Amino acid sequence: MKTAFSVLTAAALCVAGLEPASAGGLPDPLAELEVLDGGPTKDGTYMAALRITLPEGWKTYWRAPGDAGIPPSFTWRGSRNIGDIDITWPAPEVFDSSGLRTIGYHDQLVLPVEITPQNPAKPVRLKGQMEFGVCKDVCVPSQAGFDHRIDRDAGRNPAIAAAMASRPFSANEAGVTSASCRLSPTAEGFTVEAQIRMPSAGGSELAVIEPGVSGLYLAASHTERRGAVLLASAEFLNDGAEAVGLNRSALRITVLGQNHAVDIRGCTAG
Repeated sequence: MKTAFSVLTAAALCVAGLEPASAGGLPDPLAELEVLDGGPTKDGTYMAALRITLPEGWKTYWRAPGDAGIPPSFTWRGSRNIGDIDITWPAPEVFDSSGLRTIGYHDQLVLPVEITPQNPAKPVRLKGQMEFGVCKDVCVPSQAGFDHRIDRDAGRNPAIAAAMASRPFSANEAGVTSASCRLSPTAEGFTVEAQIRMPSAGGSELAVIEPGVSGLYLAASHTERRGAVLLASAEFLNDGAEAVGLNRSALRITVLGQNHAVDIRGCTAG
């Protein structure tokens, strides 16, 4: 089962100098959001998914969008009987456009959501709002509300199963033997330098480092392979709101390769 919503609004065009009047040629609808049911799990949770369907050739962003882009954000206000929500991100693609490298999905994104109810005997209502960007020749910040009562008798959903199967490998699954990080404070933030000993993920690899805390934004990054070791660095700048500290255990490094992606949680001192 699914519940579809087309209540998407283009808040503004994120292209410098582009006036709102020039948006007249945008597809209508710009995107569609559906809530999919995936049924109960053996652990007593329920599987669902948010599916964004885009016009042909359009893209949306991953949680770490790269050099430019709008990371998706969620509010779950209005949901009922939800104890916990766990999102699984399918492995994204890397796009190069006009000298900028962005990370996301083309045409469609199925985002699995595992829901732990507070009371297994009561109905579960998934309600809230998702904000995200969609891009082709222009980038448009968009938002959509959703309100869906989970079907506790639903069966396995192939779209959700496929999205779960396309998640990045864990460090253990990918054969990562070590991941160490050196953290260096700068005048405006932090620099993270990582050394990851792992087999190649295929082709030209990109390591995306996420700081695990709010208040920092990515200013620059670099990835290179030297034999069995992948070297990655990232510079994070403070947005100025308040002082921010980094914890190695909270760092998340995702290696995106031609063959597969790898999700590494935390790193040792190095």
